[in-house]
Amino acid sequence: MDVLAEVLRVSGARGALGVVVKAGGLWGQWLDSYPGAALHVVSRGTMWLHVTGDKPLEIRAGDAVLVSPGTAHGMAGGPGVTMGTCDREAAVRAIDRGSALRLGSAPATTEVITLHYEQDPEVSTPVLSSLARPMHVAAGENAQLGRTVELLTAELARPGFGATAAVNSIVDLLLVQFVRAWLDRHPEERSGSWLGAMRDPVVRDALACVHARPEHPWTTESLAAATRVSRATLSRHFRSALGQTPGAYVEQWRMDLASLRLRDTEEPVESIAGAVGYGSPHAFSRAFRRARGMPPGEYRSRLRA
Repeated sequence: MDVLAEVLRVSGARGALGVVVKAGGLWGQWLDSYPGAALHVVSRGTMWLHVTGDKPLEIRAGDAVLVSPGTAHGMAGGPGVTMGTCDREAAVRAIDRGSALRLGSAPATTEVITLHYEQDPEVSTPVLSSLARPMHVAAGENAQLGRTVELLTAELARPGFGATAAVNSIVDLLLVQFVRAWLDRHPEERSGSWLGAMRDPVVRDALACVHARPEHPWTTESLAAATRVSRATLSRHFRSALGQTPGAYVEQWRMDLASLRLRDTEEPVESIAGAVGYGSPHAFSRAFRRARGMPPGEYRSRLRA
């Protein structure tokens, strides 16, 4: 079970090309909070990333940085530049025309490709939203990621037949490759997030069991047995990596799956209950109300209304 691929699929974490920035001289812009995650890839020159409360971070050519959803941040040509507000209308026009957003008064020396990633709002598993700080992968840390960035840059520079489909596929691939590269190179930053939990073999093996068989009547004891560790060890690793118990995670994932089925299918509530591991519709309804604040039938009606 490829847990990362499964969660990205279920959560609907899909990317879209934002704006290509070409900047030179003295430049900077502040981006208000955005509901999705933002991946900034520097294809030429240098950019400084500013996040309130953190030191400015230098992002060089070939580097990429992922900013978690809802994080206001700034892009600038230096660490002490006063940044203006992003001109959203100009950015939208640039995207519609397939042109670059130009910043600064001098000839462009820096180029930044901005990508946006959104998650299905009905899925609560925090794949990207739990990141405490920007994730930075420097040039040369992962050759595969570098080649994909080069492919995206080339596709944007000389778009041909099927360019939109090609760019969308590359954007989705970049997210997976970026996460892989970050997990491989930044062990000190792994804890405290869903992505970081993937590097804990105890948690990763347990999540693989849950995601492969969400309908199984998992308990902390049975999950510990399946991963060949003690109950205490499993609970300790879950608390350290995810800040919750194994049982809480199992219920959270089941509610995510159930929410999508209620919204996207005509399956009876009874069938959905069994598919996500509940022995009776009553038990499922009680758990669903606890997680979503309303019974399954009302939830389905509200979404469709």
